Amino acid sequence: MKTVAFKMKLKPSFEAEYKKRHDKIWPELSLLLKEAGISEYHIFLDEENLDLIAVQNLSENSTEAKLPEQQIMKKWWDYMADIMETNPDNSPKSKMLKSVFYMK
Repeated sequence: MKTVAFKMKLKPSFEAEYKKRHDKIWPELSLLLKEAGISEYHIFLDEENLDLIAVQNLSENSTEAKLPEQQIMKKWWDYMADIMETNPDNSPKSKMLKSVFYMK
């Protein structure tokens, strides 16, 4: 098991809408994420600067790197593009975070 974290950015005034959309995540997207080896996925919001901090637990044989090729993933990005900072393909702008502490 490997844990990764990354940061994304929410556009101003979309905090409630972001949560609403994730509360109703599409079942087929949720299944795709699980099939890719993501066993846990947390997203936290820093309300001061609208940073979204995502933490994922990945299986040893995770295929999460191939998720951008999947149509349902692209459809979700298109759906979320109006409320997040995105790249030209509508994928969220993200930055991987370095682990500096872990306690078990």
